[in-house]
Amino acid sequence: MQEHRKATLKLDIHDEKTKKRAMKTVSGFSRVDSISMDRKDNKLTVTGDIDPVNIVNKLRKFCHVEIVSVGDAKEPEKKKEEPEKPEDEKKDEDQYVYELARAHRSYYPHATMYYHVSSVEDVVT
Repeated sequence: MQEHRKATLKLDIHDEKTKKRAMKTVSGFSRVDSISMDRKDNKLTVTGDIDPVNIVNKLRKFCHVEIVSVGDAKEPEKKKEEPEKPEDEKKDEDQYVYELARAHRSYYPHATMYYHVSSVEDVVT
């Protein structure tokens, strides 16, 4: 199974009819997540589990196509290091949780449990 890819293609498009045809052709492929067209630069960006060569072969039937770039769709995420909380804040947070639990217990007391104790004598067999 292929990974999510992002392919940027440069198309030789001169009118809206060809643009519509290109968008319709690319949207017909399975596992295409998104399609975007930059009309100013005539660049088509396709993301998903795609094979850029198959897309280019289909588009070459009605316009000139060049592959500009192919890469991973997801950019690597930068890990942000969270500063550790000082001990005072941790203690304040623990104290706050304790006070909430205590208030909850006083507002919603447990139901009184009634036990019926019965004695069991040894059964002689």
